[in-house]
Amino acid sequence: MATVADRISFKEPGPDALSGTPRAHALDRWIFVAMAAWFILIVLVGFIPDAIMKVDMVRAGTRPPFPPVLHVHAVVMGAFLLTLLAQTWMMATGRRALHMQIGIFGMALAVALVIVGFVLAPTMYYQTWNGLQIAPAAAREQLQQLLSVKENILLLQLGAGLLFAVFIAIAVSARKDNPGLHKRMMILGTAVPLAASIDRMEWLPSSFPASPWTTDLYILAAVSPMFVWDVVRNKRVHEAYWIWLSIYVPVVLIIDLLWNTPWWHATARAIMRV
Repeated sequence: MATVADRISFKEPGPDALSGTPRAHALDRWIFVAMAAWFILIVLVGFIPDAIMKVDMVRAGTRPPFPPVLHVHAVVMGAFLLTLLAQTWMMATGRRALHMQIGIFGMALAVALVIVGFVLAPTMYYQTWNGLQIAPAAAREQLQQLLSVKENILLLQLGAGLLFAVFIAIAVSARKDNPGLHKRMMILGTAVPLAASIDRMEWLPSSFPASPWTTDLYILAAVSPMFVWDVVRNKRVHEAYWIWLSIYVPVVLIIDLLWNTPWWHATARAIMRV
């Protein structure tokens, strides 16, 4: 982290078409707004059909009710995404002072999102575990398979939570000296938890739940519009992407290697103390 900290203390290494003033193209100013809106669309497309289906299952008595922390997580995540959209819009329209004031609220939401996420993950796991303990013999095999999947998802949630926290911390640290890194890292950090929505899009070709590698590719695809426009306009790869990839790629490779291994299942059960 010392190397990353050193880099984010630097001023912008060169002219930045996406953060300078004036900006030659409208997209230079609005690309971050478009990315925030794009992320909200991804979340809605992934979660709305899934939520409707599960609400129907709860009403039919085929699955347990949603735990309260799940509702809290949904509210905090929604508030964070809407705040990100508002923040990018404020900068695009020249409302920098208001952007800075609301930024404190955004930081609080990011911290809350990490905390709630680490509460939600074991809560959902224990819901299946408790159901397994009282289930009739005919249903136990299916619940055991579901529990195994949730142990893998715990690994994904742990990695996503840590990555999100690190990237947002880098973004916040760079907000004064390197606004270009700050803007990009806020978007890149927010892309990580999109995996939860992407994995719910069952119509997408996917390796999930056998492996999460396609989800990793979809996250790269989700950030690609900003990356492509950035390279086109600046004729270089901004340092934000190198920092992001240098942390993101090793973590997802470790997750992919540990996914569904006996060692990880045993470790997950030890963490959950079951």
